Amino acid sequence: MKAAELRAKSVGDLKNELVELMRAQFSLRMQVATQQLSKVDQIGKVRRDIARVRTVLTEKAGQA
Repeated sequence: MKAAELRAKSVGDLKNELVELMRAQFSLRMQVATQQLSKVDQIGKVRRDIARVRTVLTEKAGQA
């Protein structure tokens, strides 16, 4: 997911995206805890996506 794609979305869509990413992060953490996750790099990707969404939300809040 790119920041340019996120900037095109509305605040409501970004908040929904953030909730979905947080759920995905929780799911990945549970998979690591139960040793079911084979692609450990997914955790880092989800964390970066969460950071991107939060950054864009902060930018939009500053503009308003």
